[in-house]
Amino acid sequence: MPFPSRRLRGAIAAFGSALMLTAIAVGADPGDAQSAAKPSTQTAVAVFAGGCFWCMEPPFDKLPGVKSTISGYTGGREADPTYEQVSAGRTGHTEAVQVTYDPALVSYEALLEVFWRNIDPVAVGRQFCDVGNQYRSGIFTADAEQQRLAAASKTRLQASGRFKQPIATEVVAASRFYPAEDYHQDYYTKNPIRYKFYRSNCGRDQRLKQLWGPARQ
Repeated sequence: MPFPSRRLRGAIAAFGSALMLTAIAVGADPGDAQSAAKPSTQTAVAVFAGGCFWCMEPPFDKLPGVKSTISGYTGGREADPTYEQVSAGRTGHTEAVQVTYDPALVSYEALLEVFWRNIDPVAVGRQFCDVGNQYRSGIFTADAEQQRLAAASKTRLQASGRFKQPIATEVVAASRFYPAEDYHQDYYTKNPIRYKFYRSNCGRDQRLKQLWGPARQ
């Protein structure tokens, strides 16, 4: 029997996808902070897994310098996996987000900071209400520099003494990233009521506050 939270997400997503054919995604307000820096034509890509990908897009989207986020699947063995296959735990993949950003405006270290504060780093084989290896947390590095920075940030977090348990988040070389189905993309803007219902029932914000304190504005 599938875990109840997966049934809840599946029902919410299926109902929302039927309405999305006529929905218009709401664009994120980039804020005034970008006006102080000059954008470049250079882009870089980072991939992070923090449980439900619906919930991992918003914190990166609102960060100045981030150009886009894509929900998808990575770290497994199945080619072209579907949501049903991944959420059932049959592929080895985990839900993840691919972040495209301008390194002249936001650093990889800043992305790492946002990542850590939006996950439960000591949870093993789960994130919040979503249970299973398909919801494990991870940092999937594109090159040696990302690997060095990600590993160093994990080491610092463990040495900080904030957590008694070991940091469970994996830091591994990126493999192929498969974008999720269209109805999963920008779900929090296209289906805000259903997104908030899921997030609230999952207890994500309560656990994040317990781990990290009040959310940063």
